[in-house]
Amino acid sequence: MKIVIEFYRTREADNAHAVVGRETAEAADLADAIGVAWHLSQRLSMPQQPDAFSITDGEGNTLHSGPLRARAIPAKGRSGFAFGIALKTNRALPRFR
Repeated sequence: MKIVIEFYRTREADNAHAVVGRETAEAADLADAIGVAWHLSQRLSMPQQPDAFSITDGEGNTLHSGPLRARAIPAKGRSGFAFGIALKTNRALPRFR
């Protein structure tokens, strides 16, 4: 399905939203769409670091909205998402002493 992901900053005083990035992508389902949003939040160059995002379908219906939290790379992200992004972090990182 075609999705639109908006990344935004939220002002705590009045809950105002300022959009700092918007991307269109393809996703198989909602879980895949959330994984795509998280992946893009780490990779896109935006004027500010977003603290939340929303996902809408091609007709503008909101499918998901919520805060961005630091988390592990989703399982689908290890081998690439449906729209062709492949990560190069499949190997273990060296340990420093």
